Amino acid sequence: MRFSIVTVALNPGNKLQKTLDSVFCQTCTDYEVVLKDGGSTDGSMDKWRDGKQVRFFGMPDKGIYDAMNQAVQQAEGDFVLFLNCGDTLADRRVLERVAEQIDRAGEHMPLVLYGDTVSAGTGATIASPPKITGFTCYRNIPCHQSCFYSRDLCREKPYDLQYRIRADYDHFLWCRYKGGADFRYLNFPVSAYEGGGYSESRENGERDRREHRLITGEYMSPSELFCYRAAMVLTLAPLRRRIAGSRLLAGGYQRLKRVLYGGRRK
Repeated sequence: MRFSIVTVALNPGNKLQKTLDSVFCQTCTDYEVVLKDGGSTDGSMDKWRDGKQVRFFGMPDKGIYDAMNQAVQQAEGDFVLFLNCGDTLADRRVLERVAEQIDRAGEHMPLVLYGDTVSAGTGATIASPPKITGFTCYRNIPCHQSCFYSRDLCREKPYDLQYRIRADYDHFLWCRYKGGADFRYLNFPVSAYEGGGYSESRENGERDRREHRLITGEYMSPSELFCYRAAMVLTLAPLRRRIAGSRLLAGGYQRLKRVLYGGRRK
């Protein structure tokens, strides 16, 4: 099987149907949906428990990253995509186009394929960098919901539960620095990201920054960190974040990023 689409949920309401519908309409059917429930009581899981469209299992967990680790152990696909409730695949041909890229890559493993992301908050398509450099890893990696991972990468390095916000960031950096992964840019939108989750709430800002410091300190040297921090200051990173989050300005900002990256959407 080519793809395992993993969705973990706890009382997701109507958002789950929206997410799964974007998978069921895919032109490529070489996939499974692994639906992991942490104990929902809102009735949203009732139609899926004995359904044929998803592989459902319920199990207590210690949070979203523990739930993802559990789901990966159930996954049978060669590549795993984590799609949260409320997020969707960007269009009907996403899996078909990713499969084409995998075929072109041949038997090279392990592999991480990543693409652009449509922001539900601004309506802009967030351009991912065509190359994953050290500065990219420090600054801003591609959206988690737009990354396909070789399943073995997820099993060899489960999400580290000490990180409540940035365990996916830690895993991405591990793939580059220690996991020997080959990164391939897809150059088209993979997912539409709802945003506004736990990791983005204002009260978790300090924890987010603390986890970023711990993770980058594990994978990057002090000299690298000094250079990257200086580059963030010189390139006015706080101002750029505000622009990127503005519904009025985000589209133009992302188009400028794409020009600077030198890429054009396929």
